[in-house]
Amino acid sequence: MATLRLFAAAREAAGTGRAAVDGATVGDVLDSARARFGEQFAAVLVRCRVWVNGEPAVDGQPVGADDEVAVLPPVSGGDGRGSAAP
Repeated sequence: MATLRLFAAAREAAGTGRAAVDGATVGDVLDSARARFGEQFAAVLVRCRVWVNGEPAVDGQPVGADDEVAVLPPVSGGDGRGSAAP
């Protein structure tokens, strides 16, 4: 089981900031999280960036028991690309 870390709106939608979630890949972990936390979480997830162990991740990336999958919604006031708008 990977550790799923949720921040901001994702944490609010799930009702928790951390959970152990089954899955062999990032996509599997996110599918399990959608099933576990419901439609509101799934709606937030489409706007989020996902990282594994501090690095950007893709759905097919393998994960293991020692991995941390972080879900980071966009930050308010930014342009959605990680920098402040001009």
